[in-house]
Amino acid sequence: MRYFHLTAILLVLTFAAGPFISPNPAQAATAAEINRDAKSALEKLYAKSPAAKKLGEKAKGILVFPGITKGGFMVGGQYGEGALLTGGKTGGYYNTVQISYGLQAGAQKYGYALFLMTDSALKWIDKSDGWEIGTGPTIVVMDTGAAGALTTTTAQSEIYAFFFSQKGLMGGIGLQGTKITKIKK
Repeated sequence: MRYFHLTAILLVLTFAAGPFISPNPAQAATAAEINRDAKSALEKLYAKSPAAKKLGEKAKGILVFPGITKGGFMVGGQYGEGALLTGGKTGGYYNTVQISYGLQAGAQKYGYALFLMTDSALKWIDKSDGWEIGTGPTIVVMDTGAAGALTTTTAQSEIYAFFFSQKGLMGGIGLQGTKITKIKK
């Protein structure tokens, strides 16, 4: 009986979280909205992180996902759309999708920016038909402490990731894979 109650609770929470973690084409952002949100998010990141601003000046391209929604209980997922900015102009649109399984619960919204520092990192995005974080060029996730110590001489990786505008509560551990795919807008 105890397992029946636990299963019922899991099903209810899964269905309740569904609208927050599954993409809805009727509510998909337009190209203009993605451009506006990506540029605004990048400006806010630069205002809070001088290291991000310095990397942005040297980057070959910046892939910005301004609003990613993530949620789940045991099984979770995330979805968001963003733009690749090269030379201040939009070079393409992308989505990010993640499925995860493990000890996790909650919901959150956040954004992240991937600073593509080399031509090979920029080409990797163009030549791959959807790629998973961890299977391509090396990515360094920057936290506040690491970003404070980053200089142009210590910046040696191909891609740097900055997370920003985190809202909500999500916690846990688990297996996950994030796939980034080029989309048409």
